[in-house]
Amino acid sequence: MRPIPAGRVGGTAPAVSRAWVPTGPLDVRLTLMPLRRGGGDPAFRITPDGAVWRASRTPEGPATLRITGSPAALEGQAWGPGAAWMLDALPGLLGAYDDPSAFVPRHRLVHAAHRRHAGLRLTRTGLVLESLIPSILEQKVTTEEAYRAWRLLLFQHGEPAPGPAPRMRVMPDARGWARIPSWDWHCAGVDDKRASTVMRAVRLGGRLDTLAALEAAEAARRLQTVPGIGPWTAAETLQRSHGAPDAVTVGDLHLPHLIGYALTGAHRSDDATMLELLAPYAGQRHRATRLICLRSPAPPRRAPRLAPNPPTRYA
Repeated sequence: MRPIPAGRVGGTAPAVSRAWVPTGPLDVRLTLMPLRRGGGDPAFRITPDGAVWRASRTPEGPATLRITGSPAALEGQAWGPGAAWMLDALPGLLGAYDDPSAFVPRHRLVHAAHRRHAGLRLTRTGLVLESLIPSILEQKVTTEEAYRAWRLLLFQHGEPAPGPAPRMRVMPDARGWARIPSWDWHCAGVDDKRASTVMRAVRLGGRLDTLAALEAAEAARRLQTVPGIGPWTAAETLQRSHGAPDAVTVGDLHLPHLIGYALTGAHRSDDATMLELLAPYAGQRHRATRLICLRSPAPPRRAPRLAPNPPTRYA
């Protein structure tokens, strides 16, 4: 379907638009929320009118996407050199290639979550590098620290998002990431190990995004040949780039405890226990994990929350 011009908005270059009607229930916010890196993410925004905005670097260049409408009839508007690419990817972004019918709840809590959140779909961006870099930033630090680093680096080294999206930013291209000086990584709270892993990833450039055409298992294997990228980072990436329903996150500090507490009431669990509990959902373990996280409270804390390191120069 060829996008059609949608006119000018706020004096910006014309947008192109595409209407899309999903099959089955769809919760747009819930489906896209894994793409948001914190409430201040410069590349993701939900406005008071209910529109979802996303700024992205596509293989054809930067683009901004705005999704509006009801779940029964959605419209995407896009701006920038990558606008047509973004609209072509819109169905996958909203879960068109996801098959929730393959999922069978095996626990009462999971069944309740599945029924309550029938509109949950697994998003598929088709952009590996875009999902990989923030996942690297999240290695071995608190979520707050990782989100702050992503925000600061995009504001300082990204570029303004095309179209009528003030203060939204598109992440740097591979060359832009490679040019970030060590001091700016330090000021964003990113240690040398994570910064070096990002540098190794961006040196591969567009070759990483070609992994989007591979099956998730093979893409994960190839990602993990890059030093500094292990099973945790690969899973977090493929959950977003591929919409991989079985990409369970192993090596997380909190997830095993949450899964164990939800399904058995145990306050402490490890990866082996988590994988054993998720075994009935083989092939759908990521979907099961998302549903459990939506429905279950976290286990009670037995120690103070880990305080994030303060920013070095700017907040």
